[in-house]
Amino acid sequence: MTTTSVKNNMLPPGLVNNLQEVLLSRKGGNNNNNNDEQQKDDSVGGDSTEPSTSTCNENAADENDSSKLVVLVTNGEGIDSLGLVYLVQALVSLGLYNVHVCAPQSDKSVSGHSVTVRETITVTPAEIDGATAYEVSGTPADCVSLALSGALFSWSKPLLVISGINRGSSCGHHMFHSGVAAGAREALICGVPSLSISLNWKREESQESDFKDAVSVCLPLINAAIRDIEKGVFPKSCFLSIEIPTSPSANKGFKLTKQSMWRSAPSWQAVSANRHPSAAHYMSNQQSLGLQLAQLSRDASAAGAARRLTTQRKNVEVESVGAAKSDSNKVKKYFRLEFVDKEQEDMDEDLDFRALDNGFIAVTPLSLSPQIESDIQMAASDFISGALYGEQ
Repeated sequence: MTTTSVKNNMLPPGLVNNLQEVLLSRKGGNNNNNNDEQQKDDSVGGDSTEPSTSTCNENAADENDSSKLVVLVTNGEGIDSLGLVYLVQALVSLGLYNVHVCAPQSDKSVSGHSVTVRETITVTPAEIDGATAYEVSGTPADCVSLALSGALFSWSKPLLVISGINRGSSCGHHMFHSGVAAGAREALICGVPSLSISLNWKREESQESDFKDAVSVCLPLINAAIRDIEKGVFPKSCFLSIEIPTSPSANKGFKLTKQSMWRSAPSWQAVSANRHPSAAHYMSNQQSLGLQLAQLSRDASAAGAARRLTTQRKNVEVESVGAAKSDSNKVKKYFRLEFVDKEQEDMDEDLDFRALDNGFIAVTPLSLSPQIESDIQMAASDFISGALYGEQ
């Protein structure tokens, strides 16, 4: 794969080149078409040996090409993820869109809809062939909010925001944790149509090439969405969550589904202080053992010094697994969260996770509407009435 994210600041040459192309296009109408065809050939072929400055030049030209529709791409896993890279490559190769990318610089796939406040985020140009791309030191919601604010890109707003392709399902209650869903939801909040796309990745079965297949199967839906948006008939009150099965090329077709109550079981595990990521968590067993022995030696020395300095203290504290004493004698405990798949009893074939397990591409409309079902509304009303007036 030749497409990578590289911190590069080549904007001045690109800007000069873009101004030259604009001036030439005003003198002759055929230059733009030739440039577009050449750009498409370069992005599809992947054999170009031109230096990275050519990409920046193309990016600058695309951003100011008003004849093309603007599509914004973000994700939850970070700008280097294969799902995003393959999706952007496919969109660029169509030659129909100005593709812009604003994505987290690191994995934020379970950040939910969190946003960054009271802190400054950094935005760095990134290199993805044929697209104008930035990596952001924030969450997916930050990326979309910033991109649509007008502070980063010159356009007012894109025609469509696509968040994905994520590695792992966002079905059911996982939607609340999902950073990829949050990217699409933030776009909807800002009034821009959006799609969230996830691949039901399974560690024992999935391969990197599955992301290319996932792009291929969802491109028709993306193009259909863009056509309907242009016609003004795309749903305005929801975004579409698209869940692609583990074997994308063997899918049974698209299926309109409902959001389920499905979720994996959370499993919190205590982690030894000596296995905390800042210490030996990612080291070999031998390194970990050596570090633990060294830590025990330091702890023993510190304990001896503490006893000498604090002669009035008679009780001896013993560290437990998953705990460590800080300088202030407060005990720190370490835990690690993992999700464990569990069987679901709900057999409704129209639920998102059930359709996904059955090999369908599940398409679930997700709304911002605060409407509550009538029975829940009635139950809440009865509770409030009883709580406020029951004792009078």
